[in-house]
Amino acid sequence: MPIHIELHRDPTIFSELADEWSTLLQNSVVDTIFLTPQWQNVWWKHFQAGRDLRVLLARDDDGAPSTLEEVPQTGAASDGQFAGKGRNTNGELVGIAPFYAMEKDGQTILQFVGGVEISDYLDFVVAKGREEEVYRALMLYLRDEAPPWDLLDLHCLPGHSPTRAGLLCQACAECCSEDLEAQQEEAAPYIPLPDDWEVYLGSLDKKQRHEIRRKMRRAQAQAEMRWYRVQEAAQLEENIDLFLNLHRASHPEKDDFMTPQMEGFFREMAHLTWKQGWLNLYLLWLDGRPAATMWCFDYNNDLLVYNSGYEPSWRYNLSSGIVLLSHCIQEAIERGKRHFDFLRGDEDYKYRFGAVEGAVYRLVLRKQIPKSADA
Repeated sequence: MPIHIELHRDPTIFSELADEWSTLLQNSVVDTIFLTPQWQNVWWKHFQAGRDLRVLLARDDDGAPSTLEEVPQTGAASDGQFAGKGRNTNGELVGIAPFYAMEKDGQTILQFVGGVEISDYLDFVVAKGREEEVYRALMLYLRDEAPPWDLLDLHCLPGHSPTRAGLLCQACAECCSEDLEAQQEEAAPYIPLPDDWEVYLGSLDKKQRHEIRRKMRRAQAQAEMRWYRVQEAAQLEENIDLFLNLHRASHPEKDDFMTPQMEGFFREMAHLTWKQGWLNLYLLWLDGRPAATMWCFDYNNDLLVYNSGYEPSWRYNLSSGIVLLSHCIQEAIERGKRHFDFLRGDEDYKYRFGAVEGAVYRLVLRKQIPKSADA
């Protein structure tokens, strides 16, 4: 069945399309929290400056002519409340390309909503089994109908994504250009979790297994220790404050990262993901003071380690970050989680804890300039 493309430039699309978007995401190969309409909406709200929203929807043609439909702008950005109106007036939704455009060095660059620093996995949202035809429809639209652009720069594609596996490359070669670059962008290690803590420990190097046990016992013996995952909504704001303080204290680079703009994003994102049941915020206390924290997401039966922090000046000899990480892995196993996902970054400690290699990829497509008739 023919596929037609809609262009949406108003940020209300995230809330108006929430039900359809979420259903499609659950039926896609790359179902990740960073592609939910909730996440995309709050990211756009905080980081939209200098960017032009260009969300493309691919729909089965329900009998109407297969032409571009641009939905006019109707209002300001959503306030984050999701009514789930489920717009389905132009055929079944089979694909989403959540793009924005920005100007850089005299070029118009298309990238995924979610950015590079904030979202670890990004992609098109496409119904399983429909990737080839959806990619081709999107590439034809970008070639023939789209507002002007020069560079398609796609970051953070997961290794198992059909996009990076070659289907998009094939569509680009057919429709746009052969000027396509594909490369590994960054490591994304994860731990495949067994169903037993001792089995997990047994899978580690003998020295690392000993170190984990020793540090957990030492913290318990040498300090008044308690750790917890936030369980009550009434405790959330206080623990967000504790996380932000520990995050800033842990390293000058993290302090620089947590700008007022970024703090605003983290706070709103925390409340949004808490309401969805996705936020797992952990705190470790030693001798009555907060010592370490981990900000995780529980999504699709995986635990994703999004960020962390610790107080380097307080009981540093007790390795608070390692102790909390060990307890989080143990609890994830007890809760039957499938993967403990460290997300992007190749820090050594991740592999010491038994992580296996994963990666994200980057694809860059330069728009082909049509040759003149006199050439």
